[in-house]
Amino acid sequence: MENITNMEEMADRAWFQVAPGVWGIRDLFVNMYLVRNERTRSWVLVDAGLRTSALKIKAAARQLFAPHFVPSAIVLTHGHFDHVGALPSLLREWEVPVYAHYLEAPYLTGRSAYPPPDPCAGGGLMTMMSWTFPKDPIDLNGHLLLLPEDKTIPGLDGWRYIETPGHTPGHISLFREEDKLLLAGDAFVTTRAEALSSTITQAKHVSGPPKYFTPDWISAETSVKKLAELQPEAVATGHGRPLYGAGMQHRLQWLAEHFKTLAKPRCGRYVEEAAVAGVNGVEYVPAARIPKWLVLAGVLTLVATGALLYNRRKS
Repeated sequence: MENITNMEEMADRAWFQVAPGVWGIRDLFVNMYLVRNERTRSWVLVDAGLRTSALKIKAAARQLFAPHFVPSAIVLTHGHFDHVGALPSLLREWEVPVYAHYLEAPYLTGRSAYPPPDPCAGGGLMTMMSWTFPKDPIDLNGHLLLLPEDKTIPGLDGWRYIETPGHTPGHISLFREEDKLLLAGDAFVTTRAEALSSTITQAKHVSGPPKYFTPDWISAETSVKKLAELQPEAVATGHGRPLYGAGMQHRLQWLAEHFKTLAKPRCGRYVEEAAVAGVNGVEYVPAARIPKWLVLAGVLTLVATGALLYNRRKS
């Protein structure tokens, strides 16, 4: 693997090399990955970013893989809007299968929306704005195939997927045994995804899954511990920069050991009770929990607005 410093510097570009045969693309606040199969010289796209990501994906593919710039498959870590956004555009040009875990199928075939985002989970402007984020399903119109039960990944020799639910019911991470490279999706991330400033600057920080879109914190903790046990040499996540080496391993282990205090929000809709989902999608969502400070802020805003209107009428 290349020098760690060089790898992290490359991550500042529109597309960047993560490890041999693996490249990343950043679009605003989310990452996608292009992975080459050295044996067949084909490649696989991991996640599809935002609606604006299609042009970036196709441009990177032409530069990296021409003349074979159409992937053999697309693999999804999960189906949130910022990981599937470019699929409609890409699939109009690429007749390729899209693979996902069977528990993600309801959200990729139009059958179920995800649990609502939680703007009360705390942590910054991205969390506060999350009520505006799409949660409705997409319909892949016959392109969707389920990942094999043996944990292999079609089109990617030497890789396996790991079930890492919590952020979504069928969330997966991808692991390459040869060099212990982990593509973690949003099982954990390498920036503070809740803070707009961190999202913009890509400030490095090993964090739990984005709080505003995680409806099952018990499963999320188990998933982070499972990934930490792999002791990856390199990690690339759905949000943030790739990280490498012993320092990253230490921070990931620390997150796993102290997940409840470092990652789990102190308040919010899913803190005390998880959403429940099955093969047909969401089955139960707990009632929204509005913290007292938010109620107080709303009351003060109403009082201030009323006072302002009253004073204007008098004048």
